[in-house]
Amino acid sequence: MKVIELDHPLKEHYLTILRDKNTDFDTFRISASKLSYLLVVESTKHLSLKNKEIDTPLVKTMGSEIENNSVAISVLRAGLGLVDGVKELIPNVSFGYIGVQRNENTAEPENYYEKLPELTDKNVFILEPMLATGGSLSFAIETVKKYNPKNIHALTVIASPEGVEAIKKAHSDITLITASIDETLNEQWYIVPGLGDMGDRLFGTT
Repeated sequence: MKVIELDHPLKEHYLTILRDKNTDFDTFRISASKLSYLLVVESTKHLSLKNKEIDTPLVKTMGSEIENNSVAISVLRAGLGLVDGVKELIPNVSFGYIGVQRNENTAEPENYYEKLPELTDKNVFILEPMLATGGSLSFAIETVKKYNPKNIHALTVIASPEGVEAIKKAHSDITLITASIDETLNEQWYIVPGLGDMGDRLFGTT
């Protein structure tokens, strides 16, 4: 599995805002959106181009445009915080949604909502901001693989080393792009130093 950790001054700036417990939820949401642009730029280097003849104000010339074969899948609800960058930067991208929760009896992830567009032979971007144990992301990847996508790129804001290893073991054929690989998981399965519960902080439910 290819793992890419962003290395950029803007990443450090916006990630610091997200980590700060005193950041209000409106600023948190805006900063998550801005960070999503950096993740999307890094994750789209593999996209295919096709030639396009255009007229400049002076002459005809050849340009390029992105092929329309990309799908972004948000893992609810925190994944919604990364939608802006995808929507603004990837032309004609389609969106899908997967809701994942932990089964109270088995402690295993299970799907409570699924709405997906056509995925066969598509470039799929899975938006799962917090990679803790890897359970939810692995479940989402397994769901997507049933539809035979062209490739899968997972976008996360923060990942734990344990989560990265879990995904690497289960899905060595994907690419993981993250803003930060943090130190560890604590006893409550929160990423440390982390930023808390991203879904709660995005939607002001803390």
